[in-house]
Amino acid sequence: MMRNLEMNNIEETRTLNPYQKEAVLDENPACLVNANVGSGKTTVLIEKVRYLHEKKQIPYEKMAVLTFTNKAADEIVERLSRKEAELTEEELWGFGTFHSVALRILRRFLPEKTEEGAEAGEWNREFTVITPEDEMEMVLAIAKEGGYKIKYQNRLKKRMEEDYAAYRRGRTQGKYKDDLFKIFPLLDKEKRQENKMSFADLLKEGTRVAKEKEEELDLKWIIVDEVQDSDEKQLEFLEALKGEQTRFFAVGDPNQVIYSWRGTGPNMFFLIKHKFGAKELSLPVNYRSSEVILEAANRFLQFGGKIEGSAGRGEKILVRNHYDSFIEAEYLTERIRELHAQGFAYREIAVFYRVQKQAEILEKVFERAGLPFVLPAKRKEDEDPVPEKPHMIREHFAQERIEQSASEQAEEHEQLPEEKTVEEDAVQLMTLHASKGLEFDYVFIIGMNQGLIPLRCKSMEQEEEERRLFFVGLTRARRNLELSYYTNPTIPGTFETPSNYLRMLPEELLDWEEKPGSESRKANLQKLRKETREMIREKKQEEEEQKEAQKPKKKGRHPKYGEGEIISEDEMMIELEFPGYGKKQFLKAFGEVEVLKGL
Repeated sequence: MMRNLEMNNIEETRTLNPYQKEAVLDENPACLVNANVGSGKTTVLIEKVRYLHEKKQIPYEKMAVLTFTNKAADEIVERLSRKEAELTEEELWGFGTFHSVALRILRRFLPEKTEEGAEAGEWNREFTVITPEDEMEMVLAIAKEGGYKIKYQNRLKKRMEEDYAAYRRGRTQGKYKDDLFKIFPLLDKEKRQENKMSFADLLKEGTRVAKEKEEELDLKWIIVDEVQDSDEKQLEFLEALKGEQTRFFAVGDPNQVIYSWRGTGPNMFFLIKHKFGAKELSLPVNYRSSEVILEAANRFLQFGGKIEGSAGRGEKILVRNHYDSFIEAEYLTERIRELHAQGFAYREIAVFYRVQKQAEILEKVFERAGLPFVLPAKRKEDEDPVPEKPHMIREHFAQERIEQSASEQAEEHEQLPEEKTVEEDAVQLMTLHASKGLEFDYVFIIGMNQGLIPLRCKSMEQEEEERRLFFVGLTRARRNLELSYYTNPTIPGTFETPSNYLRMLPEELLDWEEKPGSESRKANLQKLRKETREMIREKKQEEEEQKEAQKPKKKGRHPKYGEGEIISEDEMMIELEFPGYGKKQFLKAFGEVEVLKGL
């Protein structure tokens, strides 16, 4: 049973529920908070920082507050700055992403270039941070100079991600049996000589220096957001930061682990709990979504108990069938306009899809219809926006005043919405991966076909991650949720059958456009196919007529009928229409018609 906790004098704490208060006030050596979606984990994390600083007199510079996005770091700093406007970079050196905090440690503790004892061919604090592309160019230059052979150079970036990590784990050869592994030690030496660090180097070297400077850092608290997304290297960094007297507090949700390709998994949450001997607390109450949406989401919950709702029953989940993606895009256009007319801001409407290719038709149809939208930058599906992935890091963030917003986002949060901001009143189009961390009033999840949602899986682990990904998508919706599937899918590998996930949802939560397998559905599909063919024919005819109308009119002159408009012609015949005489045909060989030039 939850103990009765004494209120403290922090104003915001008065609005916390009992679960949130317990987490904020907990002072165990290590505490891990299993925070359900929409449960106010960010608020808890910020109030934890404020409680430690204001009530327990812990200086900010004795805290490391680690996030997975600059956006999250900005939000924490901004909310702290509301109470203390004069916060400095020195005070908040430990507030930021794993990589940015590692960078600041290296800037502080690595030797100066001219410092006594600084070794030649070793990094100093004036190092520059290079991108994966820069690192790849260095590899190619080394290969060219040394005559090393690299197979599949068009895949080198992907190979670098996989093989370089394997090399650092002790492997000596990759699957392609070329010279790439021979180049890696030369690359390491070259980077040190040129005083350049990759993003992986930042974390690795930052971990080493943090271990050496544990006493000087003298951290009292380590606080981590979205801890379930940690990988092994980030866990090592946390261990390096943690001194004997350092307390540890983290919030996360193992049900939202969707980035397995970058080395994380649902077991990371529990591994961290075991490694730090952490007490586990929970935040079970969701303040975001309606009860209907949460009941649907609970069917896909893999860890923890049932999510509790607080936002009322809400409307049923709409399930729609569309013949193909074109028909779907036309429907979405009209439906979104209706919602906007009903008072929904465009920015509070989102369309989620599983693969980026699904956005192509949406983009074209929305553009033609003049519907405002934000489309994330295109990337491979295995490169969905994970803010802590190396190429997303910005060194300048660590060098500018930390209270200033970096205005960077993930999804992927990815993100990277082609320089458009969420403030713009536009419909948000994104992959399910990119939706993590966001929320909207009205959400459409399209392509609910077997083989697409979920994708075909080779293992139980992949299947479980697909379920967690769908769970993330469901729980982005605050008020309304609409799911749709195709009768005639065009994405390779997609079946014509609705997703099994639809069958997993309780029937009483759904409002089907039509029941799968019913006679009415078959009749409707026949009608839909006919209407679709007719629509395509009409659109094609309309486009041809418009094209014809836009052509410049050609005219000709006849000795008897005067000037007329040329309607058609071929090698033998020419046809004109004359005012007062109508249409007349003539043989070109007789030369009766003079085609007028420049008209």
